[in-house]
Amino acid sequence: MNTTTTSETAALLQSQTLALRQQDVIKQLKAVLPAHAVLWHAEDTTAYECDGLTAYRERPLAVVLPETYAQIAAVLKACHAMQVPVVARGAGTGLSGGAMPHREGVTLSLAKFNQILAIDAPSRTAVVQCGVRNLAVSEAVAPLGLYYAPDPSSQIACTIGGNVAENSGGVHCLKYGMTLHNVLQVKGFTVEGEEVVFGSAALDAPGLDLLSVLIGSEGMLAVTTEVTVKLLPKPTLARCIMASFDDVRKAGDAVAAVIAAGIIPAGLEMMDKPMTAAVEDFVHAGYDLNAAAILLCESDGTPEEVEEEVGRMSAVLRAAGASAIAVSQSEAERLKFWSGRKNAFPASGRISPDYMCMDSTIPRNRLADILLAIQQMEHKYQLRCANVFHAGDGNLHPLILFDANDADQLHRAEAFGADILETSVAMGGTITGEHGVGIEKVNSMCVQFSATEREAMFAIKRAFDPAGLLNPGKVIPTLQRCAEYGKMLVRGGALAHPDLPRF
Repeated sequence: MNTTTTSETAALLQSQTLALRQQDVIKQLKAVLPAHAVLWHAEDTTAYECDGLTAYRERPLAVVLPETYAQIAAVLKACHAMQVPVVARGAGTGLSGGAMPHREGVTLSLAKFNQILAIDAPSRTAVVQCGVRNLAVSEAVAPLGLYYAPDPSSQIACTIGGNVAENSGGVHCLKYGMTLHNVLQVKGFTVEGEEVVFGSAALDAPGLDLLSVLIGSEGMLAVTTEVTVKLLPKPTLARCIMASFDDVRKAGDAVAAVIAAGIIPAGLEMMDKPMTAAVEDFVHAGYDLNAAAILLCESDGTPEEVEEEVGRMSAVLRAAGASAIAVSQSEAERLKFWSGRKNAFPASGRISPDYMCMDSTIPRNRLADILLAIQQMEHKYQLRCANVFHAGDGNLHPLILFDANDADQLHRAEAFGADILETSVAMGGTITGEHGVGIEKVNSMCVQFSATEREAMFAIKRAFDPAGLLNPGKVIPTLQRCAEYGKMLVRGGALAHPDLPRF
């Protein structure tokens, strides 16, 4: 008796169809690339099945590793002709699933484009390929007394192309801006494999400001290959204040007080007690483990400017209720203070099998409110959460700790994260600050944006990519997704990760 079910038969046919499709795609890719630049065996593609958001994984039909711009164009043209989705990938350090492969598509690895092409010290610019590491730019121009300001915590590994895709920031973005504010020009290719240039080498460019449209578009509009970045003179001196607070509301109010005093610190970060405990055990940064929250406030500039600003900030922090204040007395001590903040994510990985890092943004005066709300959510979802914030611009990074091997914990973590994002929007904020939407927050876009606004986003996508082949299923939710998300909210439960729509 044939016991094969209808669903099993359908799954088998789908698998066979996908295998035949894979053979055809590989044949076409090998026609435009050397054999060693095309990967398709499971043992070769497993390393590409996710980015820093490891809770969701998918294998592509193939991974390609081109070595020239002509090869990138050829891959895009071949995939466009076959109507095969393409997902561009840099270092894979993203935290929202923006580089997760499409199961019916090709992952385009840009790791081999890692050269700094030109440095122009007089104009304070550098032209770099998309695969150049963020920190490598500052290291290369350091002998000239220059540096590249955006410094995400993953800067030792993340690439400039990925920074452009996500509009990355970092601990110094309050004073020096995000990637958008530090890039002059981006070169790349359209989905059809045609060269395209956004911005210019000048401070402005004629026509529509498409550079601002591209940066932060998460690989949905074009494939970035070269970026012209702005460089800044290295400050003569930088000092960091570490302020302890016995109450999270006092710490949150202190952030607002610093900005209200007309001070724009080079960096203004906040960590709660669970986070300071995690990082102190990892890097021994000298943090106050008795504090309910600590602030790291940095001043940079000339020695005279730094001395004056540190004095003003210290006075504001004391008036706001700081229980202790320490000021770095050397560059080594300053870096020690920052080492804990920079290692918040790996430190969390030491105390939990998995973590889900949220990335919402709220008004600065609501920092204490969101922290207290998250504490209540910990009880609601029965999961721990450690918090680190770019407090100066209200960018939250709550790290929900869970075990992805436990399906129930994963569902609760998803619901916990969605709750944080919705609460942030209710407080006047947004669902993302610098990590992007990817697959992690695509349903939460339904909370923040109306159907009319989402359609406007689709219109931009169609203008660049009519067939929806570049990084499909990311960032913009479909009407079906929003309907599913609404049902989830009514049920009060978590929505299992659905199959990604093609567009």
